[in-house]
Amino acid sequence: MSIRPSILVIDDEPAILEVMRLNLAKEGYHVLTAASGEQGLGILSEKLVDAVIVDYKMPGMSGIDFLEKARAKHQDIPIILATAHGTIEMAVNAMKRGAYNYLTKPLNYEEMILLLKQAVEKKCLVDNVKGLRKEVRGHFSFEKIITNNKKMLDLLDMAAHVAETDATIFIRGETGTGKELIARAIHYSSLRGDKPFLKVNCTALPEALLETELFGHVKGAFTGATRDRKGRFEAADGGTLFLDEIGDIPHNMQVKLLRVLQEMEFERLGSNETFKVDVRIIVSTNRNLEEAIRNGAFREDLFFRLNVVPVFIPPLRERKDDIYLLANEFLERSNRKHKKNIRVIHPDVMLILLNYGWPGNVRELENIIERSVILSRGDQLDIEHFKVFSGVVQAEKKKSEKETIMELEEKYAGFPNTLEMIAKELGIDSSTLYRKRKKHDLA
Repeated sequence: MSIRPSILVIDDEPAILEVMRLNLAKEGYHVLTAASGEQGLGILSEKLVDAVIVDYKMPGMSGIDFLEKARAKHQDIPIILATAHGTIEMAVNAMKRGAYNYLTKPLNYEEMILLLKQAVEKKCLVDNVKGLRKEVRGHFSFEKIITNNKKMLDLLDMAAHVAETDATIFIRGETGTGKELIARAIHYSSLRGDKPFLKVNCTALPEALLETELFGHVKGAFTGATRDRKGRFEAADGGTLFLDEIGDIPHNMQVKLLRVLQEMEFERLGSNETFKVDVRIIVSTNRNLEEAIRNGAFREDLFFRLNVVPVFIPPLRERKDDIYLLANEFLERSNRKHKKNIRVIHPDVMLILLNYGWPGNVRELENIIERSVILSRGDQLDIEHFKVFSGVVQAEKKKSEKETIMELEEKYAGFPNTLEMIAKELGIDSSTLYRKRKKHDLA
């Protein structure tokens, strides 16, 4: 059963209210009526409506007065003014003040129904966009980042704090550590969260293409430029621009980028027209920029301009307490994606995952779990599903099960629930851990 769109009609003449109510009800609308602007505002404060038709000239609060007061609290509701004095000046004035459109009296009901249909469709579209934005903001929130590591928790706490500002953020970390995930969380947790988040991979484009990607170009700026094109700075106005792998940006582009960061203005390629923008900058790199500065490959002044709030993401090998959490999260995701029902990762496999060095970090772990889920035919991930991943399997030979348990016992020494914490990190129950300790003469 579909929900009928709800329309509020405001007019000080009872006869007009009744005729409009009957005509709109005949078209399938749920109709609410009010005899004054004040009464209409009261209904808006209590009811959800999809559009409003309000008489322009009424005693007390006029249609324009109602429009201004309603706009202050209900910005997304389309408001249509009905008037017996339809002039271009009135229409322009009403539209400038936020009216969706206007109708002239005596009303043409076919025109009214068509206008209402368009207004309701627009309201529905706006509601859907707001819902999607809310969903995206929730998906990229800091709460969605999986970690139990103190360094990571401290990092996220700091990042959440600076997200509320417009400060430039410099995210550093190895490939696969989740730099873009942090950047998106900062954006969607900020006051700019409803504005665009745009990413430019600085290492994927040659210098000429990178310039037009960032700043845009005008028609005829170069061979193949058949029309004007906005750059990412212009498109991200009001939002956030994420410059990924900034350490790979060509030297000539570093000079142009520095000027934009200082002035927040630029010219499109082939044009002398200056554009001013309001953009929050987040950059990332996996390179040692201090060394690049010493070698003359990266400008020191640009580095200082970017390095306002540094964020260092530790590699996965330094946060092994996250491997169990991440592996099981990726297992659940892969199950949903590939319609599998794998319940558990075998404890011997978890030992291998804990011992591996993870040069590709979290991204490598996610890929390996997903591919193992695809290969699996049962309800458990066993060692044979990882045989094709030689790097991970080699970890089994580097450290014995006994050494791993001893290492974890040292890590959690002094905790009142040491064995429970070790068992949880290994993904096994306490009784299984007890048997393994006894097997290795550790009990």
